Amino acid sequence: MRNNLPHEDMRNIRQSMKLMMIAVAAGLISGLASQAAAKPLKVFILAGQSNMQGHANISTFDSMAADPKTAPILKEMRNADGTPRVLDKVWISQIGCLGDRYSDLNEQTGKLKAGFGASKEQFGPEFTFGIYMEKALNEPILIIKTAWGGRDLSSDFRPPSAEPYVASKKSLDWAKQHNEDLNELQQRVAKTPHGATYRQIIDHVHKVLGDIKRVVPDYDQKQGYELAGFVWFQGFNDYINEWYYDDRDQPGGYAMYSKLLTHFIRDIRKDLNAPKMPFVIGVMGIDGMKDVKPIMANFRAAMAAPAALPEFKGNVAAVQTAPFWDDDLGALQARAEKGEKLTPEEDKRLKAGVSNGGYHYLGAAKIMAPIGKAFAEAIINLRKAQGQK
Repeated sequence: MRNNLPHEDMRNIRQSMKLMMIAVAAGLISGLASQAAAKPLKVFILAGQSNMQGHANISTFDSMAADPKTAPILKEMRNADGTPRVLDKVWISQIGCLGDRYSDLNEQTGKLKAGFGASKEQFGPEFTFGIYMEKALNEPILIIKTAWGGRDLSSDFRPPSAEPYVASKKSLDWAKQHNEDLNELQQRVAKTPHGATYRQIIDHVHKVLGDIKRVVPDYDQKQGYELAGFVWFQGFNDYINEWYYDDRDQPGGYAMYSKLLTHFIRDIRKDLNAPKMPFVIGVMGIDGMKDVKPIMANFRAAMAAPAALPEFKGNVAAVQTAPFWDDDLGALQARAEKGEKLTPEEDKRLKAGVSNGGYHYLGAAKIMAPIGKAFAEAIINLRKAQGQK
């Protein structure tokens, strides 16, 4: 059939059809963008004591540059001009890092950067955790960090489903030898508000999730959120607690820590309504892997033990942090503490790399940064095992 429409009219029709197709395509693209925007916000919870707070000073960044293991991580931590990065897609809310160690609920929020540690000059595992999680997911992320120094799992973090705290045989024997009233001691122990810090974790997470936009300004409530992982980095106060852990120097010592941590994982998931939330245990690694004391070996084994339980297969992982210890910095620090004279070169390495004590992983970026990266990689692997991105 011959088209009798004037040439000008045909050109107008073609132009209109072209504009219509562009509009339809734009609508499809807009719809896809809207679907992407509606993806649930990934929320990661980091909890523990002083090493989760973070005592690595920003001044120790440079010590990472010469080591081929840490130099690539340092590049991710800095901008091209050498200043610490501020992450565009990662926000954080944290409590427990300022004020006194017992009542600190002061909150700090903002885009993640170095400086969300025990002070504004320090950082913990959250910094590189956020960097590598952002690289893996390439989408907005919220980190909720709750960490207090000097807290233990046997008392402060004691989970609700664990049996009541009972004074150890050693503490009872001590009380008897010192003519303490044992009944009074037991009653005092029973009245202690165990688990207070555990409840502070739950309360703060609920507070943040109740108003995410307060922390993540661009958050759209329609997209919702996903509790995508939990990292536990704690242990020093339990490790040195000879009163509660009577078995610590025996084979299989610190058995109660394993039991408590198992209860902790179950209770956290229950109270946050996240039954299969990936959970990472950061196993204490101070002093590294050389000449490990039997008590330290016992404690590390007890910390990692819950990850081997059948119920936690594929959803709980233990990350050994001892391999990230720096033997050179540790040896220099030990010699300096003994009053030994260091060479100018040794003294330079010590001052550039160490900013705190051994119990705080020397306050060394060279140690803390790889630990945060390892935590992120462990969560990513657990999520993959569960069929999630």
